Amino acid sequence: MSVTFYGYPKCSTCRKAKQWLEVKGHVLEVIDLVVTPPSAEELDRLQVLSGLDLAKFFNTAGEVYRELQLKDKLPGMSREERLKLLASHGKLIKRPLVTNGAQVTVGFKEDDYDEKWGNGGR
Repeated sequence: MSVTFYGYPKCSTCRKAKQWLEVKGHVLEVIDLVVTPPSAEELDRLQVLSGLDLAKFFNTAGEVYRELQLKDKLPGMSREERLKLLASHGKLIKRPLVTNGAQVTVGFKEDDYDEKWGNGGR
């Protein structure tokens, strides 16, 4: 099964996650999150599919997050504003963002990957 992998090539966590998925037999469509971030509409769909709070999609450890002082600003923003902001700057999105159209993971935790992606898409 094909899996869409939004990552950042310079990110060591993304490289580990990509390798993990490939070893498990997944065929990846790799998209550079910084060059081609998902649209606000796609992020909305992925967030709903994931079942996670939209806040989990933000890279809170990132430089851009800190520069924009989003810790203080996000609570006052609407859902639409948050989605637009995420879509406007790929480095704001927690990575990697992985989906097969039926499930979504954000970030890389091996236990979560085992649960969601461990079967190699079979």
